Amino acid sequence: MSENLTQLSARKGLKENLFEQMVQAKGDPIRLKDLSKEYKVGEANIYGASTAYDFIQGDNANKKAYVCNGSSCLCAGTQEKVNQQLLEKFDQQQIGHVTCLGRCHENASFQLNGENYSGDDINQLDAIIKNSKQSDENYHVECRLPQPLLTEAIEDTAGYYQLFSKVTGQHNRQELLQQVVDSGLRGRGGAGFPTGFKWQSCANEIAEEKYIVCNADEGDPGAFSDRYLLEERPHAVLFGMLMAGYLSGAQWGVLYIRDEYPDSVSQIQIAIDEFEKLSLLDDLKTDSDFEFQFKIVRGAGAYICGEETALLRSIEGQRPMVSVRPPFPTVKGLFGKPTILNNVETFAAIHWILENSAEKFAAIGNGRSTGSKLLSLDSCFKRPGIYEVAMGEPLANIIEQAGGFVKAIKALHIGGPLGGLIPIEKIADLTIDFESFAEQGFLLGHGSIIGLPKSYDIADYVHHLFEFTEVESCGKCFPCRIGSVRGKEMFADALAGKHLLEKTLLDDLLDTMEQGSLCALGGGVPLPVKNALQYFMPEMQHLFSQPSVQTIHVREA
Repeated sequence: MSENLTQLSARKGLKENLFEQMVQAKGDPIRLKDLSKEYKVGEANIYGASTAYDFIQGDNANKKAYVCNGSSCLCAGTQEKVNQQLLEKFDQQQIGHVTCLGRCHENASFQLNGENYSGDDINQLDAIIKNSKQSDENYHVECRLPQPLLTEAIEDTAGYYQLFSKVTGQHNRQELLQQVVDSGLRGRGGAGFPTGFKWQSCANEIAEEKYIVCNADEGDPGAFSDRYLLEERPHAVLFGMLMAGYLSGAQWGVLYIRDEYPDSVSQIQIAIDEFEKLSLLDDLKTDSDFEFQFKIVRGAGAYICGEETALLRSIEGQRPMVSVRPPFPTVKGLFGKPTILNNVETFAAIHWILENSAEKFAAIGNGRSTGSKLLSLDSCFKRPGIYEVAMGEPLANIIEQAGGFVKAIKALHIGGPLGGLIPIEKIADLTIDFESFAEQGFLLGHGSIIGLPKSYDIADYVHHLFEFTEVESCGKCFPCRIGSVRGKEMFADALAGKHLLEKTLLDDLLDTMEQGSLCALGGGVPLPVKNALQYFMPEMQHLFSQPSVQTIHVREA
């Protein structure tokens, strides 16, 4: 990261942030040059940053339609038909690609004129093109708890926020912070970092400006739980951010929502408008110095922005690249100021904790993994959708509750492209918590579950994972930038019959990426590849130059 560029961007702040101006410029060189002068940032910096996003400029920008190429749609085998039917209406140059649209529960996903569609929608293109047809999307939502934590309906918006006045009137900031700590809530974005520790760290910093940032850049193919909360429970997310702002002394709450989720953007804006129209902020003021504003920043198509430091650099208008830590965002985050950054589901849990007590939240789950977890089940299940489960619930129970599979499945990919590739025979050994998955050599991550059909070639899937990493790498560190390309090339050549894979060389590549990458993109993709080598080597043996008898060592997540 460039501290100089951070400070130059900070001069304008959030209201006129450079990133949004770059998005609006749409790659126009004259406008980019004007932005360079206005923000006193080099032309090369602004141009370079704008080229990092699929939807600002480049071969994939400004398309009429986009076809989802995410892992779930890939495994479902629906996208060739989608592409063919779109080609009947549009030229190839008008069709781009996107990963992913969060329609994994029914696949056949595509975007047209900025709106998302899936399932049977592709068979009604004429009506969609005439703007007379909305998506028929529908998915199952089920809570497997006696009392829902995240899936409970919010009927009375004003009443929902009264909890803020109640708890701030009864407890001081440190007491409320301690409740978040005592709850044991861990970040639901995949890393599982203790939320209370992060909030306390930011609260301890002395600064005139602080920020709360919600990472709503849910880019993991197979995941749509954040989208569910943003669109169906937006006030739960806003409440969590509001409380984080009060406890840490922040003035702004920023929701960085991926461009691929247009309905999430609109629903959150409606919720913010409702919050402001009710004048709740004035009524909630317990301190004369407490002020808090919400702002949506809409992404522009870059998976790496799901990484917290790349997301912060994006808001600043810099190229979205991973920053070396320390310092951590709670010390030096957005615009160089202390920042709390959590994902959507983490913020959404705060209201329940403060309303029902940290002890009750901690009692749900198993030990270090407390509370509930949202799971996104894709179309390989008979009842796909969102499931809220207690941490620690057996994975096998959830699959049974979802009705089992609609077709023969040989593996589940859980936790996004960087998550564990779990053979069917290992399902009985896993419970939904961070520890169980780590002990078995997998990763729970964000909680997305994709089914790999028995007919799907596991080597093709590994090639897909390397290709995804190559495309989405920020390019800052060599292990990720080069390693992903080499991995893709190795598997592409083996599948094409050009060169057999060398086990020692592949192991070295995976270890280099795992140990040397700056973030979880390059460092995480070796996990599912190693899982594939460990459990599916007989299926891939013909692609290797020598029989493999080595034991694959999978690093604990």
